[in-house]
Amino acid sequence: MQNLKDIPCLILGIGNILWADEGFGVRVVEAFNDKYAFTDPNNVIADGGTLGMYLYDRICRAEKLLIFDCCDFKGKPGELRVLRNDDVKLWTATKISPHQTGMNDLLVAAAVRGAIPNDIAVVGFQPVLLDDYGGSLSAEAKGKVDEAVRDGYEIVRGWNVGLRVRSEDEMAPALMDAPCLNIDQYESGRPSAEEACRDGDIRFARFVAKADK
Repeated sequence: MQNLKDIPCLILGIGNILWADEGFGVRVVEAFNDKYAFTDPNNVIADGGTLGMYLYDRICRAEKLLIFDCCDFKGKPGELRVLRNDDVKLWTATKISPHQTGMNDLLVAAAVRGAIPNDIAVVGFQPVLLDDYGGSLSAEAKGKVDEAVRDGYEIVRGWNVGLRVRSEDEMAPALMDAPCLNIDQYESGRPSAEEACRDGDIRFARFVAKADK
């Protein structure tokens, strides 16, 4: 089977912004996209969210893959770590939440097809806070966003992939279609604890409570 490698470099932010630090990868890829642009339009920066197998085609088409994510690599909460080569197994072996399809499933599927990216790197964050439904990043996670962007930049430049800094008046293309998901609007528009359950969907919580009685 011939595999088309028409994406020299693919950058993905993985995670679910509804669960605090689980959205770290998404917020980092947004910040990266706001600051940098590829010099080659065939390269791709994307919000991978929790798309799971929907990312399979792009991963198979990529020669180099950089991923920003929140992952449990058994480090100190708030730690940022760059994973490469064998270290990537630490990341693919973990699953932060039930909303995620394991990226290891995608990479194994790509390997079976003979289309796994030649180079893979992960900039991972050990979460501080996860169980805050509708919450934004913890202070520790926010404090690591710029460092994660710098790490990503160094990785991509190390691959000899062209990047440029966006000009001050340049509008970066949005990675999310809904403006309300922008981190500033997302935080300012959050309902109070009385109006919105912090531990998940209140309808489901009530169902579980009744079932336990």
